[in-house]
Amino acid sequence: MSRVSVLVAVYNGEKYLRETLDSLLGQTLRDIQIVCIDDASTDSTPEILAEYCSADDRIIVLTQRENTGQAVARNNGIGYCTGDYITMVDADDMLSADALEKAVEKLDSDDRLGCVLFNLKYLYGNGSLVDYPKATVEREWTGFEAFCLSLDWSIHGLYVARAELYRRFPFDAACRLYSDDNTTRLHYLNSERVGVCQGLYIYRQHEASMTNSDSIRRFDLLEANTSMAVQIADQPAEVRAVFEKERWINMVGLYGYLLKYRPMLSADEEMQVLDRIRRVYQTVDRSLLPAGLRLKFGYMPLCGFAAFRIQANLYFALRRIAGK
Repeated sequence: MSRVSVLVAVYNGEKYLRETLDSLLGQTLRDIQIVCIDDASTDSTPEILAEYCSADDRIIVLTQRENTGQAVARNNGIGYCTGDYITMVDADDMLSADALEKAVEKLDSDDRLGCVLFNLKYLYGNGSLVDYPKATVEREWTGFEAFCLSLDWSIHGLYVARAELYRRFPFDAACRLYSDDNTTRLHYLNSERVGVCQGLYIYRQHEASMTNSDSIRRFDLLEANTSMAVQIADQPAEVRAVFEKERWINMVGLYGYLLKYRPMLSADEEMQVLDRIRRVYQTVDRSLLPAGLRLKFGYMPLCGFAAFRIQANLYFALRRIAGK
């Protein structure tokens, strides 16, 4: 047993992996376990992991023969976790030396706390550290409050949780992007309380480029949201209503995204995306949408997907004219 198990899923992470592992091995809390999952890397990641594993018995390395994505890789690692608490750190990120100690102190202080967020800062290529844009003050929320705040990331999703939460709600692998956000929200929702500590999580920022594959992968949010809706189907109407509103807003936003980046897509890709959006349109429980949204131009459900598209085309055309 250890106090905290840290999941590190890594794919071709040779550039920053040593910094990540050094930050974990340098924790003031020594009673930790580091579960590294090599997701079929083709660079020097396996050699780096083997080097660190041989030097410190707190590290275990799991090797996957096929690249499965972070969610599946982390889930494979959960079965090896022995900690009272579990967290995950991306293979290019770092923790301050006292981060795990601060989180454990907070969790140990109150059995009602299911999750404790780190203090989050972004690390940019020029070496500057910048506070998370929606800075999280040190306070507490009910699980439902934290769930609601996580929908637009008013609070972030980097935290330490009680191990039973990870075992009840492992990483959602419905799609490679976005669905692991569902796991965070389920952990918050199923916590009596969610808190914050002053331990620092350093999140490395990389330059993003808009490529064809990037634009297609953005629409994975549709399936991720649908997966979440299924997982909370037995929750009270209050919970489902909050998320159906989010799912509808995301659907409209992604329709606008489709219009903007249509030139980057083939005709077949465009039809596939439209079909994905149509499925969300048909499955959202519109009775749960707030009246203000149902009456808002551009977001009104209307009768049929074709009518919705006419409305949305006009709405986004007007936004472009207005320079929005």
